[in-house]
Amino acid sequence: MPKMKTKSAAKKRFKKVGGGSKIKRAQGYRRHLLTKKSAKRKRSLRKGAYISSADMHHIARLLPY
Repeated sequence: MPKMKTKSAAKKRFKKVGGGSKIKRAQGYRRHLLTKKSAKRKRSLRKGAYISSADMHHIARLLPY
């Protein structure tokens, strides 16, 4: 059976951490319309986050390796 391909879009957006038990993602809402957002809010959006357990199964299928 041939190897499964990793989705390129998912590879760019997510990273497996903790031996694949968690998947890290970047925060949204930091691309445009930044003038109305406070500095505190923009600073907190720099930090990464983990995907929710509800989405874990779907994202894990896009990243087989």
